[in-house]
Amino acid sequence: MFLKSKAMTNFPLSPRHLVRSLWQHQQLIVDLAKRDAFGKYKGSKLGVLWSLLAPIFMLTIYTFVFSEIFQARWTTGSSSKTEFAIVLFTGLIMFNFFAENVTRAPHLIVGNVNFVKKIVFPLEILACVNLVSAMFHLTVSLVVLLVFQVAIYGRVPLTFLLMPLMIMPLALFCLGIAWFLSAIGVFLRDVGQTIGIFVTGLMFLSPIFFPLSAIPLHWHALAKLNPLVFPIEQARNIQVWGNYPNWDEWLIYTLASTVIAYLGFAFFQKTRRGFADVL
Repeated sequence: MFLKSKAMTNFPLSPRHLVRSLWQHQQLIVDLAKRDAFGKYKGSKLGVLWSLLAPIFMLTIYTFVFSEIFQARWTTGSSSKTEFAIVLFTGLIMFNFFAENVTRAPHLIVGNVNFVKKIVFPLEILACVNLVSAMFHLTVSLVVLLVFQVAIYGRVPLTFLLMPLMIMPLALFCLGIAWFLSAIGVFLRDVGQTIGIFVTGLMFLSPIFFPLSAIPLHWHALAKLNPLVFPIEQARNIQVWGNYPNWDEWLIYTLASTVIAYLGFAFFQKTRRGFADVL
């Protein structure tokens, strides 16, 4: 289904080609994503249940540590012992989605040499496979969060239905970065080592453990250049506080993410001719 002529060396840069390629190989993307998401649990007794147990365990730890030990409160005057854990977990869900896509990106091509050398494979879909696999883990974590919110508060804000709209532009951004890093990772192997350090630093610079309002006002303009600030803050607004997102900022963020996705794809297509020579 995905085999093509080895004589084909022209890799179009047009968005139309990208959409057509993803549409033609959608079943392959799903199959590879399933193998990637479930493969790590192969041979274990609980199997895919581990993907559910892990976020449950982490949410339990966050609730105990921040509500009982630190007695942290996200908002002044709040009496909820679990609010901080819910707010923190919401931010971490968005960050972990980003981190899973980005940290694995430099190894997407170098870790699949057989796809590069033995057959003419649609290499551009590997970033999408990584994205779908990360989306599975994000969905499981969101389900755990929803169940926890219902158990604690007895309800969930209806605005949580808007969560896919918050995830979509972040997914586009992750896709563009993944295409860029997967191509760079072929030629500069150090990228795979340094990206983990960068992502860890970004975690502490993002409003995960603190609200954006905690940052001094004169740093706000710089802080908003962090691509994770908007999705994390807006995810909390709709998932926890029941507020509608800032649609103007959402539109700007979506347009910027679309541009980054295309630039990443174009860079990937431009450099992929050299993959086989390097690998």
